[in-house]
Amino acid sequence: MKAKISVVSFLLLCTFLISQAQVKSIVGANKPINPYQYQIVKTDTFQKASVVSAHPLASLVGAQIMKMGGNAFDAAIATQFALAVVYPAAGNIGGGGFLLGRKKNGELVGIDFRETAPGKAYKDMYVDSNGKAQTSLSQNGHLAAGVPGTVAGAFATLPYAKLSMAQLIQPAIDLAENGFVITQKEVGGLNSHQKSFKQYNTTAIAFIKNTPWKVGDTLVQKDLAATLKRIRDVGQKGFYEGKTAELIVAEMQRGKGIISLEDLKNYQAKKRTPLMFNYKNHQIIGFPPPSSGGILLLQMMKMIENKNIAALGFQTAASVQLMVEAERRAYADRAQHMGDPDFWKVPVQQMINDTYLAERMNDFTPGKASTSIAVKAGNIKESEQTTHLSVMDAQGNMVSVTTTLNGGYGSKTVVGGAGFLLNNEMDDFSIKAGVPNMFGAVGGDANAIQPNKRMLSSMCPVVVLKNKKPYVVIGTPGGTTIPTSVYQGLVNMIDFGLTPDEAINKPKFHHQWMPDEVYVEKTYPQEIRKQLQAMGYKIVERNSIGRTEVIQITKDGKLNAAADRRGDDSAAGF
Repeated sequence: MKAKISVVSFLLLCTFLISQAQVKSIVGANKPINPYQYQIVKTDTFQKASVVSAHPLASLVGAQIMKMGGNAFDAAIATQFALAVVYPAAGNIGGGGFLLGRKKNGELVGIDFRETAPGKAYKDMYVDSNGKAQTSLSQNGHLAAGVPGTVAGAFATLPYAKLSMAQLIQPAIDLAENGFVITQKEVGGLNSHQKSFKQYNTTAIAFIKNTPWKVGDTLVQKDLAATLKRIRDVGQKGFYEGKTAELIVAEMQRGKGIISLEDLKNYQAKKRTPLMFNYKNHQIIGFPPPSSGGILLLQMMKMIENKNIAALGFQTAASVQLMVEAERRAYADRAQHMGDPDFWKVPVQQMINDTYLAERMNDFTPGKASTSIAVKAGNIKESEQTTHLSVMDAQGNMVSVTTTLNGGYGSKTVVGGAGFLLNNEMDDFSIKAGVPNMFGAVGGDANAIQPNKRMLSSMCPVVVLKNKKPYVVIGTPGGTTIPTSVYQGLVNMIDFGLTPDEAINKPKFHHQWMPDEVYVEKTYPQEIRKQLQAMGYKIVERNSIGRTEVIQITKDGKLNAAADRRGDDSAAGF
């Protein structure tokens, strides 16, 4: 039995009614998941297992898979496929991401299924004859897409799971084939992108309607269901070869894209060795390049570790300034030194060296803003529409997965006849040195476009041990704000003692070196803004930052799950 701790104010009800004759069981005979009537649960406590993801139906699928005997890796696979159906803005099979796991025996698992540049890609492919970067081509339409990695990532995860792929993908097939009722936020997303969908698609797609979408509408995706069935029946080749691959290439040819059958057939997910570091009796485990998230998180936390930030107080100008200056220095290093390690020698050991990180903060002055013109990358010799899911199971397995299409609805292009959106991940390369991408991040040669190269990512899936025992699974979407959101969430829990719900839902701030601005959410306290401005910081208000999902093990061994209030994110478990 799970013990509910959420009260009415913590429970956003999203209840949709339909004739019971139309209700179909999605998973399991005894505990059907109703895709036409469901709730968004923002915080809850579970006895054995939990999933937190960007959509309640996907979280319920993951929890049900564990009830059926699956472990956290099973749940991660099933939840990802379900998100590809119920959360098309970021859930995907046409994108990529990173999985970070810790098995109950202590073994760490790192799976890189980041997209790659097509074989016909080249360094200046988005630069016109006048030397101007054409960001419209790197951000929208067919040419913006990298070779998808999500399906390969699911199959690379399968050896750590207990159930068959057929069992894990079936809930997503049912959701796509029979449909599900969309939420208010999904209505807003689909309606606001109608123009783009019409502009960047060559065939009829499920997301376009003659009349506006409204709450209570059912989204049915027959083509996507057929694609998922090919994966179920043929395996990984059911996506990267055969009919689906042919549909992808046909779509490329209609829209002047460059992904080929050879690109698809040759794609491989890769195992990576996770990064681990200690922070105040906690062991933080993150992802290495081509994700920048793990190194950024390590750098930022180690830069403040000896500063006694708890004494400065939560959400004070002094504590925020300290964290901002660590962010500034870490992101300067990102721009200069980070890229795909298979193509660029990333100086990981030097960047995470304690002496180096201490030196990076030598010019920090409390009460006075640094400038990004003065703060360069350290002297070393030698992506905003993503989604995240966090899982813990009853056996002690922990899985943190961040996956992405890059921008909202990716390239806005659906593969004709296959029903899934392609990513616009090519924009995460440095398309021209010094030219910011859609998230304002700049880069150089380390992240330049090359055939088959993985573009640098900001994704930051994390698992945390406390005194070497499972403690927290956390992660978030949000482009370049991902590492700073995870950073704030962990510092809020570890240093300031906030609950998971408080830690992820308090107003956030973000600094990424360039532009030299501190972004704050609209609800950020005005008094803190004024104090930071007096120190010399430029404060810029922006929309919400990230959608963090976290599970924390309590002192009595229960799972305290919290879903971000900025979206339809929802917790499930038992």
